[in-house]
Amino acid sequence: MDVRKIKTLIELINSSDIAEIEIIEGEESVRISRYSSAAPVQMAAPAPVAAAPAIGAPAQAPAAALAPEAEKGELIESPMVGTFYRASSPTAKAFVEVGQTVSVGDPLCIIEAMKMLNQIESEKSGVITKVLVENEQPVEFGQPLFVIE
Repeated sequence: MDVRKIKTLIELINSSDIAEIEIIEGEESVRISRYSSAAPVQMAAPAPVAAAPAIGAPAQAPAAALAPEAEKGELIESPMVGTFYRASSPTAKAFVEVGQTVSVGDPLCIIEAMKMLNQIESEKSGVITKVLVENEQPVEFGQPLFVIE
C-alpha cells in the first residue's frame, strides 16, 4: 500500500470524528485507530538505550558512508522516513542477522514514523549479507537498509 495513501488516511482520521478505519487492497491491509488497541500491529516504542563501544573495539564506519552501488545482491530500501529499529524492543533480539535466510513476508525491522511503528517485511527471499543502518538511526525514503542475496 502506498505510504501517501496511509498518510492521507491518518489526516482524515485526525480531522474527523472517525475513530477507526480499515482498508484492504488485495493481500495488503492497514488499520488506523484514533485510540490504542491490542492489535498485533501496535507495539510499544523501544526505549532509547545508549550502548558504549567495547574498549579496544575497532571503530566502525557509519552506515551512510557505505556505497550501496558496490554491494553484491539486492537492496531492501526504506519505504518511508522515520527511525530504524532492528528489534521490537531494546531487550528483544534483532528480527534478522547477517547470514540469516529470510522468506517473502518475514519481518526485517521496524520504522517509527509519526509515532506509529511500522513493521517492514521482506519482499524478497534470500540471505541477509549486510545491515546498512545502525539501530535507532533516522532513515530517509528509499535509503538502503539491507543487502540480500
